[in-house]
Amino acid sequence: MRTAIWWIRRDLRLADNQALTTAMASAQNVVPAFVLDPTLLSSPYAADKRISFLYEGLRVLDRDLRQRGSRLVIRQGKPEQALSKLAEESGAEVVFAEEDISPYARQRDRQVGKVLPLRLTGGLTVHPLDSVLKQDGQPYTVYTPYSKAWKALPRPGAADLIPSPTSISTPSGLTSLVVPGEPELADRTPFRPGEAEAQQRLDCFITGGKEAIHGYRDRRDRPDMDGTSGLSPYIRFGMLSLRQAVVAARRAFDLASDDVARSGAETWLNELIWREFYLSILYHFPHVRRRSFRPQYDSIAWANDRDAFEAWRLGQTGYPIVDAAMRQLVESGWMHNRTRMIVASFLVKDLLIDWRWGERFFMQHLVDGDPAANNGGWQWTAGTGTDAAPYFRIFNPILQSKKFDPEGRYIRRWLPELVDVPTRYLHEPWRMPVETQHQANCQLGRDYPKPIIDHAFARERALEAYKQTSG
Repeated sequence: MRTAIWWIRRDLRLADNQALTTAMASAQNVVPAFVLDPTLLSSPYAADKRISFLYEGLRVLDRDLRQRGSRLVIRQGKPEQALSKLAEESGAEVVFAEEDISPYARQRDRQVGKVLPLRLTGGLTVHPLDSVLKQDGQPYTVYTPYSKAWKALPRPGAADLIPSPTSISTPSGLTSLVVPGEPELADRTPFRPGEAEAQQRLDCFITGGKEAIHGYRDRRDRPDMDGTSGLSPYIRFGMLSLRQAVVAARRAFDLASDDVARSGAETWLNELIWREFYLSILYHFPHVRRRSFRPQYDSIAWANDRDAFEAWRLGQTGYPIVDAAMRQLVESGWMHNRTRMIVASFLVKDLLIDWRWGERFFMQHLVDGDPAANNGGWQWTAGTGTDAAPYFRIFNPILQSKKFDPEGRYIRRWLPELVDVPTRYLHEPWRMPVETQHQANCQLGRDYPKPIIDHAFARERALEAYKQTSG
């Protein structure tokens, strides 16, 4: 055929892009197109920083396309209408796009498919979501057997990765909107958008040795260290494919010099598989976007204290590790994975607030906010999701703080009012004598709040609330 549209959604890359590759193999000309969808941009789950990261990613993608003789065409409106108009203007006969699996994405694609030939390709996951199933054809609902089945399938190698095209033929004369947004807004996050930045970060992580992937097993839980890959926003928007990440993990495993290093690479691979597991859960059980995976937990008697939620949201709970993490989230648009679990457990188990309140708040702020991963993480912590022993897992924020931020570097970074508090009191500042409070310029109740709830009491209350629903 003569012309095809490459409809870009969450695959802002040229290398290892199955939708782009299929379009180029099927047509002489390809129109790279992105539709500004008002349903998504005005969603209550939208985040300013995430949208700014997306917009800057589109600008970078446009520059990469222009270097190959092409360019990005931006349109706005309902996708089925915007793409129909673009197809009419360009003479495109078909639309190629990478499959997406959220309930809205599937509904959107059905609408587009009613008015245009829409062909969906793989690329969102390493293995098609219908290929990692039990022997009876049912989807896995527990991670460990899912990961074993995932690993039993052929893994991609470097030869399977699709190189970036050197040139792309795109019809001239097509009008395009300017990418909206203010570029400086993206500077408020620690992530520079774009495929090249993603590749550079990946290479540094894979070759960084014990300070990177080979030390990942032991460093990944320490928010006071730079021990994670920092690739989640790039995977979220497809500036890096999961297949590229898995191939890199395999490379790191081969480069490892000892068992500890190999364990680091394997641990990171397991985290990538967790991402696919949650995509599988959302694909097969779309009700999790609105309800608990386990229906009985929809009847939990939540306290849903709005003042308590406000204290959590503002980082004013009186528990330093919780407050530091929440302030990191609001200021930077990102939060360390260990502290994501800590603050989620505190909201759900200590404050007995519906996990959906926290899930939405995260999506309103995270640069890497992904419907499947975010929902899966919140339901895992809440004990309402795909887990065998729900309500017994209640994080103690004091013990978590002492274990994973022992010197208090993370806390002091995000809570300047606690900078001068001695480390022995930093994790439990309410134990600080009055004289020490004066010396540290931190008076409890004035400069930093007292705990809004007693953890021991909150734990027993949560256990009782969950027991009432589990029989």
